[in-house]
Amino acid sequence: MSKIKRQFFKYLSLLKPLILGMAIIGGLFLLKLTAPFCKDFLSQTFKGPKLAFSLMTADTSSLDSNNNRTNILLLGVSGGDHEGNDLTDTMIFISIDKNDADTVMLSLPRDVWLDSLQAKINTAYHYGEERKEGGGFVLVKDAVYEVVNQPVHYVVLMDFQGFVQLIDLLDGIEVKVDRSFDDYKYPIAGRENDECGGDLEYKCRYEHLHFDAGLQHMNGQSALKYVRSRNAEGEEGTDFARSQRQKQILLALKDRILSLDVMFNPKKIMEIRSTLGSNVKLDTQFSQQQTTAFLSLFLRFVKNHNQIRTLSLDYGDEENPGFLYNPPIEEYGQWVLIPRDNDWSRIHKYFDEKIFKRY
Repeated sequence: MSKIKRQFFKYLSLLKPLILGMAIIGGLFLLKLTAPFCKDFLSQTFKGPKLAFSLMTADTSSLDSNNNRTNILLLGVSGGDHEGNDLTDTMIFISIDKNDADTVMLSLPRDVWLDSLQAKINTAYHYGEERKEGGGFVLVKDAVYEVVNQPVHYVVLMDFQGFVQLIDLLDGIEVKVDRSFDDYKYPIAGRENDECGGDLEYKCRYEHLHFDAGLQHMNGQSALKYVRSRNAEGEEGTDFARSQRQKQILLALKDRILSLDVMFNPKKIMEIRSTLGSNVKLDTQFSQQQTTAFLSLFLRFVKNHNQIRTLSLDYGDEENPGFLYNPPIEEYGQWVLIPRDNDWSRIHKYFDEKIFKRY
């Protein structure tokens, strides 16, 4: 056996070139056979990055803007056939820089009173639609401009059903609840006119909501209840706390959509697109160029690791009065919010500084 091994190693040096040559010939033959596949593979491999780069640097000039910022208004309505189904429970103003996708967000309190409307701001869409189909978008744009002194270029309206479906498609979202709270008067859909068997307090029309402080995983229904709750006990019962919860949900949605298991799941993306298409109404139909521009802004936002800068309108406290205050109910016949000194100029200045000077 040892003699055979010695003979093998003796001729190994002579065999090495032959083995190497055969390996090269075999490799070239294999390459020839797989060349079409390799070409397609390389094409697909580099197609994605090239496409992403072209989208990221796409021209955004097709988007309407003011001082290089495109402003979007997100509206949430309950939908359905009940009374008040087109009152905007949620109103979120978003401003995006067309170069670096710097994003500012403000949740507008629905109880802000506007003298021009002689009503709360959340009725603007409703009254506009009463006058003329499509007039809701026009009137709500004017109403928001009166408050923030910034034009609204595009309006996106979604009903609650779409909101719930979207979050459920994402398998829920993670939300950090700042304070535990209870709401004993959350309205039950379809029971608005229930006589409750003669109960003068109409308790059967409502359900009891409870949220614990801390990080919570919410499905579509729980997230909807979290943002809609208006009768919580204590601080969470204010319109301002509600606005903060709306911003929390929107930020949580943003984080979930940007997660890897959603971003790289074509089936999930198509399902989201279908849900939005069925439950979202736009004030304008986007051209292909505008759609590409919005996608480009989204990719720039991701690339730049941008954080959404959030602004707020509130009434502060005794030491630091806010921008709004709640006058006695008898003055307007209902609970409303108006600017201090009945002057919007202070709020206009605040927005101009925060949006354009970025501090």
